[in-house]
Amino acid sequence: MSSPMTTGGRYTVLAAAFLGWMFAGLQMNLTRLSAGSATEDFARRGWLMTASERPWHNLLARGDTDGTSAAQTPRFQEVSPTFLKQQRPRWAARFDSALLVGAATGGLLFGWLGDRLGRVRAMGTSILCYSLFSGAGYVVITPEQLLVLRFLAGLGIGGMWPTGVSLAAEAWSDVSRPMLAGLLGTAANVGIVLLSVVAYFVPLTPDSWRWMMLLGFPSALLGLWVLGMVPESPAWLAARHQPGHRGTLTALLTPPLLGRTLIGIGLGTVPMLGGWGVTAWFINWTQAVHGVSDYRSAAMTSLMRGAGATLGSLFGGYFATLVGRRTAYFFISLISFSLSEFVYLRLDPTMSLFPSFVFLVGLISTTFFGWLPLYLPELFPTHARATGSGISFNFGRYLTAAGVLGTGALTAYFHEDYRLAGSVMSLIYALGMPLILFAPDTRGSKLAAP
Repeated sequence: MSSPMTTGGRYTVLAAAFLGWMFAGLQMNLTRLSAGSATEDFARRGWLMTASERPWHNLLARGDTDGTSAAQTPRFQEVSPTFLKQQRPRWAARFDSALLVGAATGGLLFGWLGDRLGRVRAMGTSILCYSLFSGAGYVVITPEQLLVLRFLAGLGIGGMWPTGVSLAAEAWSDVSRPMLAGLLGTAANVGIVLLSVVAYFVPLTPDSWRWMMLLGFPSALLGLWVLGMVPESPAWLAARHQPGHRGTLTALLTPPLLGRTLIGIGLGTVPMLGGWGVTAWFINWTQAVHGVSDYRSAAMTSLMRGAGATLGSLFGGYFATLVGRRTAYFFISLISFSLSEFVYLRLDPTMSLFPSFVFLVGLISTTFFGWLPLYLPELFPTHARATGSGISFNFGRYLTAAGVLGTGALTAYFHEDYRLAGSVMSLIYALGMPLILFAPDTRGSKLAAP
């Protein structure tokens, strides 16, 4: 029998989970803000050409052996605005998709490790993962290298959520859980806002985008602190020797938990795809209209979206407690769909109302992320909670990665018309309304027993 966690231990867990998810949010915004400048940098260096046209091929063909690296060579060419206009949304979608696929895989991997080896070990390792691979992005030469590193950083981002949420949910009482869900839901958006503020004041250009990758590195210290100082969940310690603790993934993919797993995946996919495939593209839309050189416009769009999201996710848990889990999800879906359609079809980034409505969309659409930390742990028993939450929240990232690529493809199909592409992708929010009708109502229930 494990001892109850002390009050100090509970606050230590809360701080670790909040900071871990906050730095994960910073990571999520990192590529989004730097994608346009990075794409232009790679294009000027010739790395968006075909293989036979690339700098390495030319250096080898000439037999150059002076040790000059491609990163140190002068600009190879002037790039036409038309070419950049075509490439920016495509590579932004690829960078985001690499991160999302990594996050989906990391959620499954670290969620499983969290149930097998402990929440703290898995959470600390996931933080180290996204921190170290983010810092490595400073030295990349080709866009493919950046894709690989964003995938690897995504592993840690995806692993942070199920392990942190499970650890915090088990450390705190049911009375505190709406507040807890709101705090954890808003943590990532605090990271998004912090990075947006930095990007607003510091120029982010094709010559200087790499410094942003280094901003993700210091959180490695947090990972080391988690591994050394954060107490383990008493619920996990008590459940690890009980029958059924092993074979978690099999249990989630067979009755009686299979139905809950599928519902969780669907409920996690709607806000995930909406956030990455709909509202996050406000930033790319702003860059396309104002140009990458006007870095403050994109940073302001990101800041307004993140500020609204911080408030929305903070109160998502309270809203679900007030009106019920299913009712809350239904109305969040309805309003998010309506607002997103209005912004894409009636506004554009040159209008004075645009930042205000970006704030409003961020406020409503990210209420989901205060709802999810409250609802998903209620679906699963202790021995499967981290894995179940990880599958629900992160499996949707695979679908979201495809959806983000779809947004990029739609943008190209509509001749770089973000308005039409965004309007089509906004339909994902409408799917949340019928989906929630099939979900069990967990209002008033305590966390499932081991």
